[in-house]
Amino acid sequence: MKITGFSFVRNAIKYDYPIVEAVKSILPLCDDFVIAVGKSDDDTLSLVRSIAPDKVRIVETVWNDDLRTGGKVLADETNKAFRAIADDTDWCFYIQADEIIHERYHDEIRRGMQRWKDDEDVDGLLFKYLHFYGSYDYVGTSTQWYPREIRVVKNDKRIYSYRDAQGFRIGDDEKLKVKELNAYVHHYGWVKDPRTMQQKKETFSRLWHNDQYIQEKIAGKEHFNYAQHIDALEKFKGTHPQVIQERIDSRNWKFDYDTSFNRLTLKERVKQFAEQKLGLNLSYRNYKVI
Repeated sequence: MKITGFSFVRNAIKYDYPIVEAVKSILPLCDDFVIAVGKSDDDTLSLVRSIAPDKVRIVETVWNDDLRTGGKVLADETNKAFRAIADDTDWCFYIQADEIIHERYHDEIRRGMQRWKDDEDVDGLLFKYLHFYGSYDYVGTSTQWYPREIRVVKNDKRIYSYRDAQGFRIGDDEKLKVKELNAYVHHYGWVKDPRTMQQKKETFSRLWHNDQYIQEKIAGKEHFNYAQHIDALEKFKGTHPQVIQERIDSRNWKFDYDTSFNRLTLKERVKQFAEQKLGLNLSYRNYKVI
């Protein structure tokens, strides 16, 4: 069984992406790794070259910044890496530049790969998510956060990254058939110094919104106000992956949040109750669990 990891990144240093930790978090499960590195305003290319050069292969790319609708350029870059994976690979393990896999889940992931490698009805493997917000000490609890997503797919080139690269589709816009793993992705996309977060917010919002919207709603602020942009959080009581612990020790700025306070609407409260207390899954699902 051959496993290839894949990802994409641009301006990792400028926007403080933990791309080194992301790649290293799944390298023990991978025979090799392909990463599309976009032309950057910083030294991202050298940073990526420093990651296990015997296993990591770089595809240098130029982002098409005209693909502003719905973050399509992110899927485009994902597909560049996916298409560069060799034909003899069985499973393709996708990791984004702000996602980390805890080492405690490695055995579970490998067992799932072995179990369903030759099952033609299975297109991919589904992961649960922990979305960290504000600092490494809090996670989002409302249903605005996607609870699950596909991160391992068969090496079937009919598969492609979907919309803004959150998930995948196959063939003529069909959802992938997946098996769910008891494994979590730690998502750290909303954990940055407030100044860096504001810069990233202004830049990446251009992939979804026009210039007028950016100027009126987002631009002109020095710091991102984490407390103003969240509805509900809870204190994280687990452990972080080992590969990101050094980053946490050096960059975990002060962020306090009263977890008893939330801004959930009535609709959101009803939806949350139905999912958490009644076991109903009302969230959007970009996959078919089989």
